[in-house]
Amino acid sequence: MNAIHLPSSKLIKGIPAAPGLALGHARIWSFQDLTFPHSTGHDPAQERQRLRDAKTKALIELSTLEKNIALTVKPGEINLFKAHRMFVDDVALMQHVESSLLSGLNSEACWMNAIDAFAIQLEALSNPTLKSRAADIRDVGRRVLCHLLGIPVDDFLLDSPVVIIASDLSPSQTVSLEKGKVLGFCIEKGGPTSHTAILAKALGLPAVVGLGPEVLSIEPGSIVWVDGTRGHIIINPDDQALIVFRDLTTRSNLRKLEAVEIAAQPAVTLDGVGVDVFANIGGLEDAEAALVNGAEGVGLFRTEFLYLDRQQLPPEAEQVLVNGAEGVGLFRTEFLYLDRQQLPPEAEQVQIYRKIFDRMESRPIVVRTLDIGGDKAVPYIGFQEEANPFLGWRAIRMNEGRPDVFQSQVRALLQAGVGTNLRIMIPMVSNIEEIQLAKQLIANARVELQNEGLPFAQKVQFGIMVEIPSIALIADRVAPSIDFFSIGTNDLTQYTLAADRTNARVAHLASPFHPAVLGLIQMTIRAAHAHKKWVGLCGELAGEVMAVPLLLGLGLDEFSLAPSLVPSIKRAIRKCVQTDCKIIAERALACSSISEVTGMLIAEAERLDLF
Repeated sequence: MNAIHLPSSKLIKGIPAAPGLALGHARIWSFQDLTFPHSTGHDPAQERQRLRDAKTKALIELSTLEKNIALTVKPGEINLFKAHRMFVDDVALMQHVESSLLSGLNSEACWMNAIDAFAIQLEALSNPTLKSRAADIRDVGRRVLCHLLGIPVDDFLLDSPVVIIASDLSPSQTVSLEKGKVLGFCIEKGGPTSHTAILAKALGLPAVVGLGPEVLSIEPGSIVWVDGTRGHIIINPDDQALIVFRDLTTRSNLRKLEAVEIAAQPAVTLDGVGVDVFANIGGLEDAEAALVNGAEGVGLFRTEFLYLDRQQLPPEAEQVLVNGAEGVGLFRTEFLYLDRQQLPPEAEQVQIYRKIFDRMESRPIVVRTLDIGGDKAVPYIGFQEEANPFLGWRAIRMNEGRPDVFQSQVRALLQAGVGTNLRIMIPMVSNIEEIQLAKQLIANARVELQNEGLPFAQKVQFGIMVEIPSIALIADRVAPSIDFFSIGTNDLTQYTLAADRTNARVAHLASPFHPAVLGLIQMTIRAAHAHKKWVGLCGELAGEVMAVPLLLGLGLDEFSLAPSLVPSIKRAIRKCVQTDCKIIAERALACSSISEVTGMLIAEAERLDLF
């Protein structure tokens, strides 16, 4: 199909947040202006009871929300509501409230003063994850305040399916919308990793974020076309545009059916080039999706926030073989270290790794060594406050100060890996000395195990993640020392462009389609292939349909992406000719801007009937 041409006056460009198409009437979501009294002379006991009643109602609502969405979103999103319930009864927060109540202030003022104080403290932190909790605190505060005032909690009752237009949405507001009554989201603020984006993907609804203030001027009831794949919306499309929309929707539905029907088949280009397509999993739903969608392996195993019971095997691992996976492309191990008071015993690590390895039989298993640090600091390891934790003491850098962390994990992996196709990968590598150090530590672990008479894996591939620009720039000198590279485009992008991908104000800058990022990917793949080493990509870029011709043209060997995207990526690969893709990649590398790259790739994707 040729590129879409529509009147530019009807179009507002934003950031693609969740793929898909939607068409419907606009419903503007605007918050109530909650005003409350700051009066004194109140009976603390009565005010305390009023607040207790309001909190009880809020907790009941949050529990109901959690139950209602349990079958439609990932456990990570459900955890947001668990966190909200914890905030309602936070001890430090209530101590702040209690001291104000004793002064005779009314409960509304006491509660909101405490909420504001805690939110301001969080907003002042450098850690972006902790910083983002301020929005959750304010969301909880607003919920309880509504009950104190005796008014509905931003009720947004829908009597028919609509497109939601809003400045921003909190997690609870997004998922509290009645399923089946929301067609898509058009958001003024936010980036591709915002709560709205994450939850829209989980709910299977198209979303465009970062649309700017102009989106709020849309007249309620206007017809809005949401294109979450291309990242734009069209207001009041004319008859000709509506014909295009219906055609796109029909073709999109047919592609999905086609992709799912042949999802189990290998991903081979029209000129016979085979590519591995693995799935990233983050919960039981993802593992089930891998089964349905024909993933050939698990390329990214997200377990740090899911695997809280250390004595059980993650449900995803139970499903990997059933799903037809050929291996694990990236197995994250942080789940062993979070929510603990001390390092997990080596024996426990061996037991857990072995269960997962046994499920995979002879399939390749790429295990990323511990990447604690940044937004995943744990107190017992000895982390200190850092101005820039993502650029600080983490991953392999922790060997200076805590060599026992890495050594214990490697010993466990080697023992658990006997008779398996184990591949160990090191994250956050910035120089060749760190590679030499990691290899030496692995060699030391082998010697220790041999001296102790313990069996261990004899043949283990060794690889590193390419997420720091410095390592891509010297990839030709690094390649002889490793067996494979795995490109983490999420971090590689933000480190290359100095743009925090969690910051909505600069989210539009953090695009892996920037020519500089593409140049680093090309440099890495060329260096690896020159030394007959393979390269995978486990960042969000691997799941972008329009990026398939580009990545094939650059020579990528393995894609690792979300389970739901596996069929469409496999289908896209089968539609391509790699020799033609090389030309597309050369054109992309010659571009000067993100918009130039994405414009060209969208046009090529439409020409190739990829979406």
